[in-house]
Amino acid sequence: MKENTEASRRNFLKKLGTATAAVSLGSNVFARDKRSGLFTYLKRHQGGIGANDRINLALIGAGGQGSSDTETALQIPGVKLVAVCDLYDGRLADAKKRWGADLFTTKIYKEILNRTDIDAVIIGTPDFWHQQISIDAMHAGKHVYCEKPMVHSITEGPAIIKAQHETGKIFQVGSQGVSSLGNEKAKELLASGAIGQLNYAEGFWARRGAVEVWEYPIPADASPQTVDWETYVSNTIKRPFDEKRFFRWRNYVDYGTGMAGDLFVHLFSSLHFITGSLGPEKIYASGGLRFWHDGREVPDVLLGTFDYGKTMAHPAFNLSLRCNFVDGTSGSTYLKLVGSEGSMDITWDKVVLKRNKVFESDDPFYAEKMRNAGDVNPERKRMLPPEEITYEAEKGYLGGPYDHFSNFFNAIRNSGKVTEDATFGYRAAAPALLCNDSYFKNEPMFWNPEKMVKI
Repeated sequence: MKENTEASRRNFLKKLGTATAAVSLGSNVFARDKRSGLFTYLKRHQGGIGANDRINLALIGAGGQGSSDTETALQIPGVKLVAVCDLYDGRLADAKKRWGADLFTTKIYKEILNRTDIDAVIIGTPDFWHQQISIDAMHAGKHVYCEKPMVHSITEGPAIIKAQHETGKIFQVGSQGVSSLGNEKAKELLASGAIGQLNYAEGFWARRGAVEVWEYPIPADASPQTVDWETYVSNTIKRPFDEKRFFRWRNYVDYGTGMAGDLFVHLFSSLHFITGSLGPEKIYASGGLRFWHDGREVPDVLLGTFDYGKTMAHPAFNLSLRCNFVDGTSGSTYLKLVGSEGSMDITWDKVVLKRNKVFESDDPFYAEKMRNAGDVNPERKRMLPPEEITYEAEKGYLGGPYDHFSNFFNAIRNSGKVTEDATFGYRAAAPALLCNDSYFKNEPMFWNPEKMVKI
């Protein structure tokens, strides 16, 4: 692997030299950027579809994320929404206002699956319903786009993988940035040796606003009459109706997966796509509930550390993830990969590559000082400001979520493969769920990423 990495590094440096020359010659491939040195646009070429390629879509779970997914899906040519399922009357009424009065609506998801005019479903329900509805949908002949994390429990993944293999249906997990231009460019740069040998990665999510940290608004008419609470809790612990547990479900362990399941899983998905990794071997988390004392059962500050072992795809490296819901600066969201010769800051539509430049010192006074100190080799390496190249999506780029749905629908039309199938989705969800286990049990977790089993 070291020889391959060195060859890739030399190839990257050759390309970089060509690119630098292009800038000096005024080529339109690159443009000089005053702040960041070199700059280039990332492009996505959209293909057309045939007249008979229409896909009829249904939404199961019409909350914020499910509705957002549907809006993105409907931007793609040849996709039509025909049905919506949700357990709250208000969302069904809103769906008709938003997407048409002729829309079929129901509180019973199996009525969606029984319809012969539906090709694919989006599952935007709370996490604890993902497994059952995904399996039922595939066995009913539907292709599935299931929101992340794919599963609510570490034990649930194998059943979804089995259902996908048995049915042959297209199954895509909704970590939307995986298919983005940013991730694709980062994968290419890493493989080319742009940052040398990977040794460390880190990711960070920062939030502060009430809605961002899951204090979602609760409708004034929320009641057992407008919410099918009995169905909602039918596959978990039975409790009296609680509007917070329905509308702010991410805060409770019976229904959601906390910061790790909602946010860390995005970073795992992107990292695994870029590096070709199957996942970490050791997981440890710490954190606490520092500010949002609103009845939630999950922390609002979470730190995770992860050990990735050496594989054919990558060297051994360490990962650090952190999430702060009490970030008074508004913070930022990013994934950073650090190697022996540089680093990359990665978002869905932008990659900033930084490479440090070094050269031998020509300072004779310093050399003499080193000789007097007994250094027989007084060469000195000086660090210069990093050589920085920015790769940014060209104007008009429709974004990572659009690309992710495009991959899903193209796979359906062409009997192809998706970026994030059930196996990939489980390998991204598992370390996030084990992060929660580590936090609550206050001990490290061990995982076999190849066999996908807890040790």
